[in-house]
Amino acid sequence: VQLVESGGGLVQPGGSLRLSCAASGFTFSSYVMSWYRQVPGKEREVVAVISLDGGSTNYSYFVKGRFTISRDNFKNMLYLQMNSLEPEDTAVYYCYTSYKRTWGQGTQVTVSS
Repeated sequence: VQLVESGGGLVQPGGSLRLSCAASGFTFSSYVMSWYRQVPGKEREVVAVISLDGGSTNYSYFVKGRFTISRDNFKNMLYLQMNSLEPEDTAVYYCYTSYKRTWGQGTQVTVSS
């Protein structure tokens, strides 16, 4: 089982990034998928969750209206489109599946001028 995130980087406030998570080793379409983020010294927090077919999504209040979670079950890919980024969004972002409670290695997002 493997989750590999990519797409992080440095962006100015107000900018956008698209994170990707490549999944392998399990039946991707059979599991709810999530994005989490973590700042050093703080607990990991959920950012967004997407249903098996992508038809239902939920967001934490601090990203609602700015971030969009999506998935491609044919490509075994999870995405997080992040718009109107704020310095407070700076964190390591992780994708997660409940299958064997698997986490990716994380990708750093830094929002700074």
